[in-house]
Amino acid sequence: MPAAPALRVSGASFAYAQTPALTGMDFELRAGEAVALIGPNGSGKSTLLKGILGLIHLTSGTVEVLGQATPPAGSIGYVPQTDELDPEFPVSLEQVVMMGRYRDLGWLRLPGKKDRQAVAAALETVGLLHRAKTRFGELSGGQQQRGLLARAVAGGPRLLLLDEPFNGLDQSNREALVGTVERLKAAGVAVLVSTHDLELARAVCESVLLLNGSQVAFGPRDEVLTLDNVQRTFHEVGVELDQHTLVVPGHEGH
Repeated sequence: MPAAPALRVSGASFAYAQTPALTGMDFELRAGEAVALIGPNGSGKSTLLKGILGLIHLTSGTVEVLGQATPPAGSIGYVPQTDELDPEFPVSLEQVVMMGRYRDLGWLRLPGKKDRQAVAAALETVGLLHRAKTRFGELSGGQQQRGLLARAVAGGPRLLLLDEPFNGLDQSNREALVGTVERLKAAGVAVLVSTHDLELARAVCESVLLLNGSQVAFGPRDEVLTLDNVQRTFHEVGVELDQHTLVVPGHEGH
């Protein structure tokens, strides 16, 4: 029997309290693949990620991670769009990444050799092992973002959810993050990444999911990223599309 997809979402709708937020989601993601999640601001991208995490009420349909409605412990890694970690807090990058091991550690047991090895491997994956002892607040914004990705990776997830991870990054950090996603895919991790950046989508994602309150289109990247589909997704604003960039006048991001 073939292995179950890392993520299968079937006819799923989500709501905040009694207010519908996102409807008609139907797609799957397999190990070692990445899906780009693209839509305008307020379209439901973050809602979908939080719904997969079980943080938002599923009103219909199903969400399965590794074939299970209740995700196995530690199976999902999540990097939110903003993080509440105070950059002035006196903690090293290594200590931040170790936070990703707390599920296995608990709050009373001290980190052991296995935990330190997992942290070192996560830092190596994002290209920051040489900055392990650096205070987190002294890192650049792009390095901090990569450090938060390492924190998610340190727990050994099979599914990684990234919410706008490339916002505000300079070219060197963008390239480092692209390389990181490629290494994670090669290791069998499935990646769902919310982004406005078509260059990123084309660089690392095999498939694209377009949404705006509901699913517009899903499928292989080059079949889905057509001007007609993108116009239907960003229907409230004008759209221009070339092979590198999505230009949406009046819309934040690219």
